[in-house]
Amino acid sequence: MFPIGRKVRACYPLPHRKHVENPVTLARSNTRYVCQSCGASSPKWSGKCDACGEWNTLVEEAVPESAPKGLGRTAGTGRRIDFVDLKGVSEKAPRRITGIAEYDRVCGGGMVPGSALLVGGDPGIGKSTLLLQVVCSLARNLRCAYISGEEAVDQVRMRASRLGTSESAVELAAATNVRDIVASLDAADAPGLCIIDSIQTMYVDTLDSAPGTVAQVRASAQELIRVAKRRGIILVLVGHVTKEGTIAGPRVLEHMVDTVLYFEGERGHQFRILRAVKNRFGPTDEIGVFEMTDSGLTEVSNPSELFLAERRGDVSGACVFAGLEGTRPVLVEIQALVAPSPLGTPRRAVVGWDSGRLAMVLAVLEARCGVAIGANDVYLNVAGGLRIGEPAADLAVAAALVSSLTGEPVPADTVVFGEIGLSGEIRAVSQTDVRLKEAAKLGFEKSLMPTQRSRKSGGRGDAGIRRIELAHLEDLIPMFQEPRAAASAGRGRT
Repeated sequence: MFPIGRKVRACYPLPHRKHVENPVTLARSNTRYVCQSCGASSPKWSGKCDACGEWNTLVEEAVPESAPKGLGRTAGTGRRIDFVDLKGVSEKAPRRITGIAEYDRVCGGGMVPGSALLVGGDPGIGKSTLLLQVVCSLARNLRCAYISGEEAVDQVRMRASRLGTSESAVELAAATNVRDIVASLDAADAPGLCIIDSIQTMYVDTLDSAPGTVAQVRASAQELIRVAKRRGIILVLVGHVTKEGTIAGPRVLEHMVDTVLYFEGERGHQFRILRAVKNRFGPTDEIGVFEMTDSGLTEVSNPSELFLAERRGDVSGACVFAGLEGTRPVLVEIQALVAPSPLGTPRRAVVGWDSGRLAMVLAVLEARCGVAIGANDVYLNVAGGLRIGEPAADLAVAAALVSSLTGEPVPADTVVFGEIGLSGEIRAVSQTDVRLKEAAKLGFEKSLMPTQRSRKSGGRGDAGIRRIELAHLEDLIPMFQEPRAAASAGRGRT
C-alpha cells in the first residue's frame, strides 16, 4: 500500500536510455537437446518433444564444432552421372541359404551378400539365440563373425554349449568401438557374415554423446553398413525395442537397412513369430514360426496344425479363422467370451487383435443386426500367441461373439473369413482359394465367406469345401438361432 497524499513515480525505463543486452546471453550455446524417439533437436530442454509428442525423450548432446558446408562455388567440378535405360536384364541377387527353412522364408529365400538386416524384439524373446543358431549353421561353408557388445565371450560360449553348437567355426569377439570393428571388417580376409549384438551398444569415438543416443546409433549403423556394402558382407544388426514394441533410436535406422525383422511372441507361449516388415529382396509381411525348447528354437513347418492342436470343436465362442500371413495361409482359433458385466462400464479385453477393430464389430452387431451385446463384458483371444492384423478376421470375430452370446457353438468343420463394413456388408478378401486349400488339408468341410462374383452361393470350390456365402452380417445371426429353436421344438414335442 502506498501512503496517501504521496506522489508515486512510475518505474518505466527512460526513453533516452538504450537497452543493452547482457553479453553472457549472446554467447552461443555449445549443447543441444535431441529427441531419442524421432531425432528432432531443440535449443532448450522441454518435457515434451514438439515433433513427435513423446514425453521425457530429450537428451543433452554436444553440438559439432563446424556445421556442414554446401558445395559453394565448386559445384560445377563434379563428375557426370551415367544414366541407363529402365528396360534391361538384371541378374538375380545370390542367396546364402542358412539351412533354417523358416528363417530363409522370411528373408525371401536366403540372405543376400552385401545386405544389412535389422532384427528387433522384446528383451528375452530369443533374438540372440536365433542369430547364434543362424551363424552356426552358416559357419559350415562360410566364414562368420559374432561381435557382442552386451555379453562377454564366455557368456556366448555358454549359450552355444547349451544349444549344442559349440563345435561350430564361429569367430567371437566382445567389442563396442566402431573404429576397431570397421578396421577388422575392412580387410582382405573379411568374414562373409557379421552379427552385431546390439547396435545400441556401439559408439563412434568422434562423438561426445553416450552409446544408444540418436547420434551414436545413426553414425554407428552408417559406418557398419558402408563397410558391409563395400566388402560384400552380410551384416545383421540387433536392435532394442521401446515399450511400444518399435525399434529404439531414430526412424532413419530402418530406412538405412535392407531388411527389418521383428521377433515377437508371448511370454506364456512357446511359439515365436519372426515377421518381416521390410525386405528389399523378398516379400514383406512374411512370417516364420518357431517353438522355444530347452535345446533352442525349432522350426514349425505346419503352424496351422500346431495352432489347432488343442482345439475343442463343441465349445461356444470358438471359431477357426483362415488367415493369410504374407504368402503363407495360417489357420488359427479365435476365442470370445461374452459375460454379463457387474460394472457400470463393461470391460473390453483383447489379446492378439486390434481393440479398435473389436469396438467397430461390436457397434455393427448392435446397430445393424440388433444384437444387444453392449452391456456385457467382452474378452477376445487369438490362441497360440499369434497377432492378427488382417481385416479378413472381422467375420470370424463376429461369429465367435454371437456364438458366445447365444451359447451355440460354431460347427467344428467350418472355417470363417471376411471383412465387415460399417453398414454391415461383408466384403470380399484376397487369396480365397489359398485359404480354402489350407483348410481342406486339415479336414475342414465348410466355410463361411463373403459372396464371390464368379461362383454361385452354396457351391463347392476346387478344394472340395462347401462355400456358404454371406452378403450381410444379418445373414449370420439366424445360423445361431435355428439350432436353439429346433432344440426347443423337440423338447415341446416330448
